[in-house]
Amino acid sequence: MFLKNKKLKRFSFLVVACLSISLATFFVLKALDEKIVFFYTPSKLLEKKDDKLEYIRVGGLVKEKSISYSDDGLNVNFMITDNKKFVNVMFRGILPDLFRENQGVVVEGKFNREKKIFFANKVLAKHDENYMPPEIHKALEEEK
Repeated sequence: MFLKNKKLKRFSFLVVACLSISLATFFVLKALDEKIVFFYTPSKLLEKKDDKLEYIRVGGLVKEKSISYSDDGLNVNFMITDNKKFVNVMFRGILPDLFRENQGVVVEGKFNREKKIFFANKVLAKHDENYMPPEIHKALEEEK
C-alpha cells in the first residue's frame, strides 16, 4: 500500500471506519424520521402552534350525532373528541365496519389549521366492544 508507517495505516483505517459508521447512522436516522407519525388528542392538537404538522394521527371518541355522509356515501364528516375539545374530520372512502358513535377511533392524515379540519387518509376503528387503542386510553386518562 502507499502508507508505510503502521501507525498511519491504523489511524487512516480508524478514520475511514468512523466516517462509514457515522454516514450509515445518518442515513438510517433520516429514513426513520420520514416514517414517524405523531399521535395527538384533539386538545393537544388544537393547543399546538406548530404550522409544520405534516402527517399525524389523532385519536379519541367519535362524538355523538356528529357523523354525516355525502349523497354518494363516500365522503364522511365526523368529529373526534377527548371529552374536552373536538376536531372536525373529513374522510373519503369506506369506513371500517366497527366505526360508530362513542367508540374509540384513530385517524391518520393532515390537519388544516386555517379551516380547522382534519383531512383523514386512514380511519382505524376498535376491534371489539371492550377494546380501545392504548394511545387513546392513555391520552383520555391523562386528560381527566
